[in-house]
Amino acid sequence: MAEHSKNHTALVTGGSRGIGAAIARTFAAKGMDVIIHYNRSHEEAERTARQCEELGARAVTVTADLRSKQQIVQMKQHLESLGMLPDVLVNNAGIAHYGMLIDVTEEEWDDVMNVNLKGVFLMTQAFMPEMVSKRYGRIINVSSIWGLTGASCEVLYSTAKGGLNAFTKALAKELAPSGVTVNAVAPGAVDTSMLQHLETDDLEALKEEIPAGRLASPEEIAALVYFLSLPESGYITGQIISPNGGWLT
Repeated sequence: MAEHSKNHTALVTGGSRGIGAAIARTFAAKGMDVIIHYNRSHEEAERTARQCEELGARAVTVTADLRSKQQIVQMKQHLESLGMLPDVLVNNAGIAHYGMLIDVTEEEWDDVMNVNLKGVFLMTQAFMPEMVSKRYGRIINVSSIWGLTGASCEVLYSTAKGGLNAFTKALAKELAPSGVTVNAVAPGAVDTSMLQHLETDDLEALKEEIPAGRLASPEEIAALVYFLSLPESGYITGQIISPNGGWLT
């Protein structure tokens, strides 16, 4: 399998921990420059950056509230000054919400939609013009299996991820003539802090529902993201790929 040019750069939102950090480390191990975005997790982002540097990559951290267009513009200006605009944009940052729809407040609705959906729109709009100009780029959105099937007590989160899947499909058609691909990875259950709310018995019951009999590791999700970022994956676009251990087929 071909690898990226040594001067290719990837920007990973929500890259301080979990799936995002695994994606950043995977890119770094392949020799790419890595931009690790965070909102509040400064120490964790710096730790991930050090791990990437130990793998031989150039790594920088940047901060922005993805609900704010102004902060995203400022982040882009900073990256321009470093000569590090991304060839690969991984929209990974997101927040979950658990609870009955009847109890969802308007503020909770706005917050989940703004981070999971509006943030992707703002980031993509900010960074895709250079990809279009170069006639090369990869935009990879980290979605969820719940965006495909829906989940009881996760109506808000499922709606946001379903919207992200539609965004992916539509934008892929818009950018395909420019050599820019847009895909989404929609993982099933992954061994990250997002599942910390589950009791041990509930976690074991979840694993029993999955034909593979286990949770995914963040590194397994990162491997798929890396594959979609490759130059040779240029004919794959508009796809929602769900690594879920056979949970959804």
